[in-house]
Order: sequence, then C-alpha cells, then structure tokens
Amino acid sequence: MPSSLSLHDTATRSVREFVPISPGEVGIYLCGATVQAPPHVGHIRSGVAFDVLRRWLIDQGYGVTFIRNVTDIDDKIIHNAGHDGVPYWVVAMRNERAFSRAYDALGCLPPTYEPRATGHIPEMIAMMQRLITEGYGYATNGDVYFDVRAFEGYGKLSGQRIDDMLASPDSEAQVKRDARDFAMWKSAKPGEPCWDTPWGPGRPGWHIECSAMAARYLGPNFDIHGGGLDLVFPHHENEIAQSKAAGDQFANYWVHNAWVTTAGEKMSKSLGNSLLVDEVVKRVRPIELRYYLVGAHYRSMLEYSDESVNEAGQGFRRIEGFLQRSHEFLGADPRLLDPDPSSRPEAFDAAMNDDLAVPQAFAILHETVRGGNAALTEKSASVVADAFKATLAMLDVLGLNPWAQPWVAAGKADSESVIDALVQVALQQRQEARARKDFAASDAIRDGLDAIGIRIEDTPQGARWTLEQ
Repeated sequence: MPSSLSLHDTATRSVREFVPISPGEVGIYLCGATVQAPPHVGHIRSGVAFDVLRRWLIDQGYGVTFIRNVTDIDDKIIHNAGHDGVPYWVVAMRNERAFSRAYDALGCLPPTYEPRATGHIPEMIAMMQRLITEGYGYATNGDVYFDVRAFEGYGKLSGQRIDDMLASPDSEAQVKRDARDFAMWKSAKPGEPCWDTPWGPGRPGWHIECSAMAARYLGPNFDIHGGGLDLVFPHHENEIAQSKAAGDQFANYWVHNAWVTTAGEKMSKSLGNSLLVDEVVKRVRPIELRYYLVGAHYRSMLEYSDESVNEAGQGFRRIEGFLQRSHEFLGADPRLLDPDPSSRPEAFDAAMNDDLAVPQAFAILHETVRGGNAALTEKSASVVADAFKATLAMLDVLGLNPWAQPWVAAGKADSESVIDALVQVALQQRQEARARKDFAASDAIRDGLDAIGIRIEDTPQGARWTLEQ
C-alpha cells in the first residue's frame, strides 16, 4: 500500500498521519467557486494546491473521489445580475465558465463531480428539517437559523469562543435568538429567485449548501475537506456545526491553503482585471504560472507579481531545456516520455509525504537537473537517462510534465507557432550562409534574433531556439 502521508489538519493544529476511512479510497470535498465574478490568480491557487494533493494520492495508489462545488446563488450574484439587467443564472454561468477555463488552463484534473448549489435544494431542506427536529435550528419569518449555542464545540475549528465572536451578518439580528446565529435559509425578497420550502419561499444560505452536497456525494463521513484559509471561519466552522448537529461525522481532516497577496494585501476582486486568470495567461505561459503557484508550500502566503512569475518561468524553462536536450541526446525514443514513478528520488517522495513539502521537492528536482546537465556535458548516456527519467517523473506527479495533458494537447500557442515558423526561416537562411562560408551573414542573423530575445543554441542535432521573456 502507499507510503505514509502526513497532512496538516486545521482542526487539531498539527501534522497528522493520513489514514483513509476505507483502505485504498479517498474522498475529498473542496469548496470551489462562488461565481460572482471571473477568477483572479488568488482564487485559482486553491484549485492548483488540491490538484497536487489529488495527483499525489492517485500516484500513491489511492482511488480518489474529488468533489468541487459551485455556489451559483448568493447576494452578490443577485446584485450583479440586477446591475447587468439579466437573470441571476446568466451571471452564474458566465463566471462558472470562466472558472472552468482557469482550472483547465492551469492543468487541474476535472473533478469527479462538480455540483451546483441550486441543484441540491431538496438535500438542504431535508438537512434543515433534521436540525429543527433535533433542536439546533429554528424558523422565523420565513428564515431558518442555526442556534450556535445549542451546538457544543462551536468555534473549535477556528479556536474562538462564542462570546468573543462578532454578530453574524445574516438577516436582521432582532429576529434571531442570538446575534451570532447564522442563516441556513433566507426568505424571499421581491424580485429575487426563490424556491418553495415548508417555511415559505426563499433561497439557501451559504453554509448549508456545502454540508448538504458533501453528504450527498461523499456520505456522512469522508476523508478530507479543503479550501482557502479565509474559509475557516465562518464557512467551515458553520459547516461542521450543521453537519455534526444533523448526525453526520463529516470530515476527518481539514486542509487549508494560504492566500495569494499583492503588496502584502489579500488578493481581491477590487484589484482590477490585470490579475484575472484570463488576462494573466496572455502574459505568462500557463504551465509557468502553475509552476509558480505550486512552488510555494500550500500553507505559505504567496506574494504575486509578474516579475516573480517570470523569474519562476525562467527556472522552469531551464528544466524544459534539459529535458529537450536529453531527449535528443538519448535518441528521441518516444518510450522515454512515459513517466516511471519508480525513477523518482526517494528524497522527493519523502518531501511530498511530509505535508506536500513542494519547495523541498523542487530542491531535489533542480539538483537532479543540475546533475543531468553535467552528465550531458560529459556525454554520460546512462547518467543522462537516469536524470531525464527522474525529472520527468517528478514533474508528472506535480502536473508539470510538458509532454503530458493538457500541455501537449494544446501544443504551441498560435503566436508561438507563428514565431517558430519565422525563426525557422531565419535559421534556414543562417544555415545556408554558413554552408557557403558567409560567416558575417550567419552572425548577423544570429545577432538580429538575439536582439529581439530569441536565443540560438547550436547542438549536434541542429540549431534550437528559445524565447527569453
């Protein structure tokens, strides 16, 4: 069976050995997009971080059921729809598609299921009925609230005492038993979308959605619940209260990724369009953006800038260059492109099993590439082959294998294809100049390409070019 994996559990504030409920099987629920607006880089970090966890579990032999929900109804979605003069679902679907593009662009595996909140109203109603029956919920004026003082242990996940908490912003405090009680269901307002319930028409509160959908797809007890650090309170705290009060054991491990910041502040929608994923991937190769996001430990804050992404991209291009040179040196055998997990260094696997310590895993990766480059210089075929296979296997499990989906399927971007065609014309002219011993013309072509950032490397297999950003 798999080697021992340990994960930081927010609930216990410790790194714990991961033991699945069912041997060989893992259920993960990740709080996905609230589709109020298109995603920026900060939104997508969670998807990338948990994609790495999922890939590692699969590599270790687990069958993984991965649920990533979509919250497609909330106050801001309704507000934005009113501002645009369209139904709420138009805003929701438009932004859901933008999130899907971002996940796909960054190489995230598609979820096993991706349920929408509005598709699971019956499950929410059933859970609220159980909570009311058991004395944890109550209805008033068409709203349904959770009584936080009725649930022993409320605040344990976030480490807070109820009396120290601020009032919940849900609806009017005067209709609640306690100002900290939170809304599971909100009564209908004129012109807003609504669904019928035993307590009157309305729409779901944020927290009940995930409790109901997690139980629907993973059962009353599952392995890992994930999300961004900003969801610990109130969202995940409230999910625990609802689910456990309803009789579900809920998640065994709580795993949270840290924020992406800009200028020390949490990245937010107010920062403008320049950090939207759709825009960033026009400036940065998507595989290099993933490399940048993966490279920091998932629990570490990550300060975003185009400069830092470009710097990371240069490191990734060095790895790609080693792979390309090695593949050509070894004879370009297509069988070499099949990743062999057994070729990974033990130190890499140990780092990944230690709470997904990707920075330490990256150190092993770069050390392997350095050794491989030295072996290329020495023309040591066996050492080059070992380094090539190890590098490819390490990249593959991180979703960074340039010869794997989705990167190979996309091929070169249209602009890069055009550049490649033009450079090939120039290289052909350079080769013809060299053949007739017109070295001044040959050097002029090379210098002209170099001046616009296209570096030429002469190899036994011919000239190769790279674009310096």
